[in-house]
This record gives sequence, C-alpha cells and structure tokens, in this order.
Amino acid sequence: MSKNKLRTILTAFGVFWGIFMLVVLLGAGNGMQHGIEREFADEAKNSLWIWGGKTSLPYKGMKPGREVIFTNDDAQSINYQVDGVEKLAPRTFFWGEYTISYKDKNGSYQIHGVNRDYLDINGSKIAAGRNLNPLDMKERRKVMVIGKRVKEVLFGADAPLDEVVGKYVKVMVLKEKQKEETTTTTTTNTANTQKTDSNKVAGIYFQVVGVFTNKGEQGRLEERSVMPITTLQSTFNLYNRVHTMALTTEKGVRVSEVQGKVRQLLAGKHQFDVKDEEAVNLNNNEENFERFMGLFDGIAAFVWFISMCTLIAGIVGVSNIMLIIIKERTKEIGIRKAIGATPFSIVSLVIQESIIITSVAGYLGFLAGVGMLELIGYFITQAKNEIRYFTYPVVNLNLIFIAIGVLVIAGALAGLFPAMKAANIKPIEALRAD
Repeated sequence: MSKNKLRTILTAFGVFWGIFMLVVLLGAGNGMQHGIEREFADEAKNSLWIWGGKTSLPYKGMKPGREVIFTNDDAQSINYQVDGVEKLAPRTFFWGEYTISYKDKNGSYQIHGVNRDYLDINGSKIAAGRNLNPLDMKERRKVMVIGKRVKEVLFGADAPLDEVVGKYVKVMVLKEKQKEETTTTTTTNTANTQKTDSNKVAGIYFQVVGVFTNKGEQGRLEERSVMPITTLQSTFNLYNRVHTMALTTEKGVRVSEVQGKVRQLLAGKHQFDVKDEEAVNLNNNEENFERFMGLFDGIAAFVWFISMCTLIAGIVGVSNIMLIIIKERTKEIGIRKAIGATPFSIVSLVIQESIIITSVAGYLGFLAGVGMLELIGYFITQAKNEIRYFTYPVVNLNLIFIAIGVLVIAGALAGLFPAMKAANIKPIEALRAD
C-alpha cells in the first residue's frame, strides 16, 4: 500500500464516495420527510376541511358566480346527516385591524371562533388550563384559549404557563372595513344574502382559560387564539356565519367516502351542481398524507438504489485491485511458500489489505457525510423558519454502521477469492511467472 499510494487512494476513494453519498442522501431524504411531517404535525390525518367558493356552472336557471356561504345549519346537517363523521368543528373568524393586549403589551393575532373539537382536529395540545367546553358554547362565555407564541408576547417567555390561566386580555378592534354576511335565506331557486357593516368595538375583555401548542406550519399556528364560536358570532356581529368546517371520520371509514356525501348534501342545500368543484373547496388530509408518504417511499428506494450501486462499484474496484496486486506479487508469494508460508498466511496477507482499505475509507466517508449534514443543518438553523418542507437532516447511525460493516465484509470477500487463487499457486510456477 505504501509503495502504491496513488492506486490505494483511488481504490479507497470509491468506497469513501459510496458511504459519503449514502449518508448525505439518506440524511437529506429524512430531512425532507420530517419537514413534511412537521407541516402536518399532529393534525388529524383522517380529516376533511371544507370552505365555500363560487359556483362555476349554471344550475336550474341560476347563473354561475354565486358565492356559497356556510351557516350553523350546514355544520349541524353534516354532523347529523352524513354517516361516518366522528367529529365536526365549524370555524368563524373576523377580519379587520385588531389587537390582543395585556397591560402594556399587545400584538395582532388571528382570532377564531370554534368548538372544543377544533383544537383536536387541528393537532393542538393544551399545555396549560383547559380546552373550550359545551357550557362555554351554550352561555357564550367570553373566554379564550391562546397560542403559546401569543402567551410569550403578552405575558413574557419566562412567565409560567399556569400563571397565565385566569388572566384577562383585551381584544380591541381598531377598524373594520369589510362587510360580513350575517344571514342567509333561500327562496325559490335564489339565495338572498343580507349584508351589514360590522360594528366597531372599542375593547372587550376575555378570560384566558388555556394555552395551546401546535408545531404545524413551523409553529405559526401558535400565533392564533380561539374562543367559542357562539361568542364570536354574537359579539362581533357575525351571527350564523361559518367560514370553514373541519371533520374527522370514524375508525375504518375513508375520508373520500365521506367527501362525496358532504358535497352532495351541500349541493342540495345551496342549490349548485354537485359536479361543480369550485362551489365548495374540499381538502382531504388523508389523501394528501398518503400521497406524500408514497412519494417518500419512492425517494427512499431511489436513494438506496443509487447508494448501493455506488458501494458495489467501490467493492468491484477493490476486487479488481486485489487481482492486480496478486498478479504483481506472484513471485513474492512463490518465495514465501517456498520458505514455508502457509496458505492461511497468504490469504490473510491479501484480505488484511482489503479490509484496511474498505474500513478506513468507509469510516472517513461516514465522517465526511455527517460533516456535510451538520453544515446543511447549520444553514437551516440560521434560516430559522424560512425553509418549509425541510428540517434538520438526520441519519440513522446504526444503519450507517451496518452499511460499513457489510462493506468491510464484502471487501474481505472481494479479496478472498483472489487470495485463495494465490494460495493455490505452486512455488515453482510462481517463480517462473513473468
């Protein structure tokens, strides 16, 4: 090895590159997969999200372009008339410029009116206090569950979560420009919508009854707060208005099965063609998640295929070099056998060189691959939450060490056959070799 440095380095580089590529590709694939899973976070995978759109097809004499606006009755109809629905959560929010404040600290955050099932479907976890309950809904209580980032701004990052519960925050609407649809009445083949200007509210106090966490969308969901939908509708003049509905299916029921029933029910209630896909928007999380997971299974298979091809190329290179080495050292082997060298000593002489090349090159490739992943991870950390669908790349170390072990064994086997051939050479023939 010392007398043929260039040849040894080139042989080792094939093994080095194979392990390096395996580490980097697996780490990058895992980083992308975890980034996608982070976007879904703990959100229910068997969920369906529904929001209104505009009709694009004429229906029973009515022109396209009609806006589909949901009401409380739509949510109740889906909950009680569609088979297979486990939980259903309507959501309402108000637009405008407003702030949530506590003493001298304030911030502008989205406020949604929901029921208790919404946080479960959305993947939020109660970190302190409690979730909304049926009495909050029935009595239209002025209570609020705030996101963790909202808590950090209003009460400080160091404030214990339990001490936040029970405090009162003020919601101040500075300016409302938009008009909200407050009631929807249906006459013969015509949906009439009454529009009223939202009232300006100087400031209303709400009691914080809980703090939730949610890692979805890189933690941005924690910048929201929720209150009972009945409270928001009555307080901010959004009576009977529902912007979005989310539901989960019962165990064993596919979301796609419920999806068609929901579209058919809403088409009948709002008088639009059931084939009109723009009238109602449906986001099937189950299909989205399965599609992404199928994609990553394909990526993982491709990564392993490329990495194995690279490793096999390195092993073949080692085997070829061993054949060349034995041919060059044929006379030396003959002399060794003539003075009493055993076949085992000849075989071990060649195999040791093969094992050293594969193990050292494989370990260096592993270190270089981990270093590359750390460098990528550093830039991702510096970018903070600017990079979506990709998180800190990690790799299963046990898997890599197993790959190196397999590579060393394969390298030993690659050198074994040439070594056995050399051990079987007769000394007189070896000495006659050119």
